[in-house]
Amino acid sequence: MSQIQIFGGKIYNDPAYKNHINKFYYPLDNMKQSVAVLKASSLIDIATMEFGQYQPILSPLNTWPEKKGQFWLREMGQARIDLTAQPNTVPLSKDEPNVIPLTKCALLDACVRKCFNAQPDPIPMLIDVEEQQNDSPHAHTHDIRIVWEYASGNVPTLLRLTMVCPFVEPKPGKP
Repeated sequence: MSQIQIFGGKIYNDPAYKNHINKFYYPLDNMKQSVAVLKASSLIDIATMEFGQYQPILSPLNTWPEKKGQFWLREMGQARIDLTAQPNTVPLSKDEPNVIPLTKCALLDACVRKCFNAQPDPIPMLIDVEEQQNDSPHAHTHDIRIVWEYASGNVPTLLRLTMVCPFVEPKPGKP
């Protein structure tokens, strides 16, 4: 079994990781700086980017707390596979109620593009990571929870994105 399957969500459900990654998306000034970095990069097209592509550009994987970046590409890839297999019926947001991405992965991608490409200012994000409950019917797959905060007129002002990682049985002798 590979290391990433052994760690699952436990590796990213950590305050040091969450603080590290969220500093690129919150508050608004930090999100504006991240948008400028991505627009200046030749490694990504901000208008068509997907979840998972921009994180290593904003923060090289070897700078992540406790070497968590070494697992990122594999874990993110598995999350994209899991989320692509799950149909979505949720509209993108209140201001775009007729946009209903076909899969949860497409919803995730649309949400992050909406945040980074919003005009006149980007929409800040706060990322959380949780692990599935061991008795959940979906214990061994990724999921997402999307919660938008709004100003008047259904204008999104913040995205609260929770990545729910698969439950992984602890190794004997470890919590």
